[in-house]
Amino acid sequence: MNVMVDLCIVPIGVGVSLSPYVAACQKVLDETGLKTSLHSYGTNIEGEWDDVFAAVRRCHEVVHGMGAPRITTTIKLGTRTDRVQTMEDKVRSVQEKMG
Repeated sequence: MNVMVDLCIVPIGVGVSLSPYVAACQKVLDETGLKTSLHSYGTNIEGEWDDVFAAVRRCHEVVHGMGAPRITTTIKLGTRTDRVQTMEDKVRSVQEKMG
């Protein structure tokens, strides 16, 4: 099943700057070949359910491996069975309605 996920991983107990952890997780996602879109408070991911959640797990493993004792993660996700839709399709639909 195809899924679109909005992922926000926040390491706890590592100080104020989180960008090294975000970069490490983004590298993990890039290595998977999944379609991603980094934004200011997370990353959108599109792909097969098992592949996406394997990547999320790998991000947790890498961030813990960098010394983060705790991680809190927020995931919003959506699936469709009525038609194929990409992240770009969703954005384009809103933009078209804006004129």
